[in-house]
Amino acid sequence: MQNKNLKRVDLIFGEYAAEKYKTLQNALKRSPEEIINELLDSGLKGRGGAGFPTGLKWKFTKQENSAVKYVICNADEGEPGTFKDREILCRVPRKIFAGMAICGYTIGAKQGFLYLRGEYRYLLPDLYKELDIYHEHAKKFGLDFTIEIRMGSGAYICGEESALFESMEGKRGEPRNKPPYPTKAGYLGKPTCINNVETFVTSLMIIRHGAEYYKKLGTQDSRGSKVFSVSGDTPVADIHELELGMTVQEFVDDFGDGDTKAVQIGGASGMCVPRKKFADTIIGYEGVPTGGSMMLFNSTRSMYNILHDYLEFFAEESCGQCTPCRVGCQQLLKGIEAVKRGEKKPEYLETLKKLAATMKTASKCGLGQSVANPFTSIVNNFREEIIY
Repeated sequence: MQNKNLKRVDLIFGEYAAEKYKTLQNALKRSPEEIINELLDSGLKGRGGAGFPTGLKWKFTKQENSAVKYVICNADEGEPGTFKDREILCRVPRKIFAGMAICGYTIGAKQGFLYLRGEYRYLLPDLYKELDIYHEHAKKFGLDFTIEIRMGSGAYICGEESALFESMEGKRGEPRNKPPYPTKAGYLGKPTCINNVETFVTSLMIIRHGAEYYKKLGTQDSRGSKVFSVSGDTPVADIHELELGMTVQEFVDDFGDGDTKAVQIGGASGMCVPRKKFADTIIGYEGVPTGGSMMLFNSTRSMYNILHDYLEFFAEESCGQCTPCRVGCQQLLKGIEAVKRGEKKPEYLETLKKLAATMKTASKCGLGQSVANPFTSIVNNFREEIIY
């Protein structure tokens, strides 16, 4: 039964189509410094999950002394349980292209790319139609910023920004060493500002409404709203835009089926929150941040099976470049299988937790580093479902 206590927001999907890129036109009348300061004042953090301040990323890229810079929209939405960027691409592509164009104007770039997940190829006809409309308006506004669409090939690792660059350059999708960071040396070695779909749209809406309007939403540490992909054991599986800063209990009260025992926040690479921690866990940067995926599980679900599925996924999607991730994912999977079959004692789970902690420290990119999130949170809170 839905209580509908949470405040719904309509910032991302609100009507904008009739404006014909008016916000972009108005933004071009402002200085790049004004736009960056507006974003900094808003407190916007990247909506892909990592949470780096958007204004800082734009500022750092602008400060680089290079004749060639790039803007890239990461639309490689491969995180299991996440489908909110697909909805944004379908419903408001105009906002995406306008946000990218404002970024290009701000940092001094003339070329932008939208890197689209391979499974979203069916969106191309509509995206190209909107892209033609964008280029018509950009020409009319005197803006020298062209956007192209590049396709991914279904590799989860290419959601990592430097692996995405490698893919775009025609190489195998593998993460790069950092530093240098993309703002200094990204695509083709040039300063690159890369944000995800929702971040560009949110940036546009902040420029439209102002930082003060945006700061009224969310909390001190988690400004604004967030688009959530709600799935699993819920009567209202869908896309929902909500203010950040709610507790998991408040979320479950609105979206649960009355028997929710766990919520996976942030997709397969996120944290699994058990029922006993619902009331004390905040969804936001002061608690558990999320790229948007919210998967609810009720008492009929086996948390062992859920963890097993996650580990199979990670073992399959690891690029294999670094040993901690390549070997670690396989050993975690084999380890819980051995415990489940009784070939290893329950205490072996503690050894596996140490392995997961090592992966978090030693893996080269976010894939291997994040495996510890679901593994440790499920093992700690649902140990009995793995042992028996």
